[in-house]
Formats: sequence, C-alpha cells, structure tokens
Amino acid sequence: MADTVRRVEYQYVTVPDAPGEGQRILSALKESGVNLLAYLGFPRGDGESQIDLVPEDPATLRDAAGRAGVTLSETKRAFLIQGDDRVGLAAGDASGRPTRRARRWRFSSTSTRTT
Repeated sequence: MADTVRRVEYQYVTVPDAPGEGQRILSALKESGVNLLAYLGFPRGDGESQIDLVPEDPATLRDAAGRAGVTLSETKRAFLIQGDDRVGLAAGDASGRPTRRARRWRFSSTSTRTT
C-alpha cells in the first residue's frame, strides 16, 4: 500500500480519568455510526483524560456527540498519514535525520493491521 498524506479535522473530548470512560465515548459514537480514522487517549492530569477523535466525516461526529451529550472541543486540523506499517517510518530518511516535513510537525502514530 502506498503512503497517503491528507489533512483531517479532529476534535477532542475531556473525560474523567476513570476505567470505562473511553469505552463509554467510543460506544456512543459507534452506535451513531461514526467511523473513526484514528483516536488517541491519554491522561491530562488532575483526574482528567483527553480523547482525540479523527472522524471520516466531522459533521457526523458533531451530530453524534450532541445526541450523546458529549462536549467536543473546537475543531482542530492535522495531517493523517496512512500506509503500510514499517520500522523507522517516522524517523525520516536513510541518514537517520528527520525529514524536513517530520521536523515541522508534532505527530502521533497509530497502526492497524488486518490479517
């Protein structure tokens, strides 16, 4: 699979840092038919966690969140890079130095594999 890079919109939700909170949010979105391209959850401190949500269709995410009573952040923008998982992809060129593009952007990486 060739690598693709595209601009995406995402929003985040802040939830209590407690077991089951991520599942509660993701289940509500699933029940409303939201297709997520990516998501990332992490603790923020002070008993809170943040879940970044990258939907295929941002309007569907906003509608579903409103129906579920979930408060979303303002819309943010990012780049989504999709392709085959391989060692060193985010590291840069063969010299080990980050590429110019990689130096300019802070990013996260998620990998999904189908067998």
